[in-house]
Amino acid sequence: MISHISGDIAYCGDGFVVIDFNGFGYQINVTAPTLAELRDSKEKIKLYTHLHVREDALTLYGFKTPGELEMFKQLISVTRIGPQIALNILSQIKTGDLAAAIIQEDEKVLKGISGVGPKNAKRLILELRDRMKKHMNNFVPTRTSNINYDAASALVSLGFAQREARDAVEAVSQGMKQPTVQALIKAALLKLKEK
Repeated sequence: MISHISGDIAYCGDGFVVIDFNGFGYQINVTAPTLAELRDSKEKIKLYTHLHVREDALTLYGFKTPGELEMFKQLISVTRIGPQIALNILSQIKTGDLAAAIIQEDEKVLKGISGVGPKNAKRLILELRDRMKKHMNNFVPTRTSNINYDAASALVSLGFAQREARDAVEAVSQGMKQPTVQALIKAALLKLKEK
């Protein structure tokens, strides 16, 4: 089993990076935020990996933190959630936010992730809720407060993407001394209109 790979980035493709390690190039599928971060990196990098084995392929998936890797493993243990869907989910929502949505049984947040319909949202909650409660400390907690989380959830229910909503709420909350959910939603909507 390959638990991590360190090396130089040889190439960044669509959804993957190739890491040069001792003359070998390892193609590793990564999340969209990780890929965006690695495109600009000139230093050696380290990715925690999961080797997915099928009859016709061996595929490596890489993550910046052990918490992301653990969440990926939890996701692929869910019925009908394969590695590509799991990677897509982690491209759109932070691990702490995902764990919180599952624990709080927040189907709106889960359905706001593209590729996760009502059935998969229910499945994620049903199969992972108790495990998330036990292992919540494995996932890097986000700095998002409950007020920020509620505001971002409201924006998701209005049709905005999870990551877009969360980023807008986090950006506007920094300038507020005592934010309320309503104030955050209003300010975030104005920020999202600017785009």
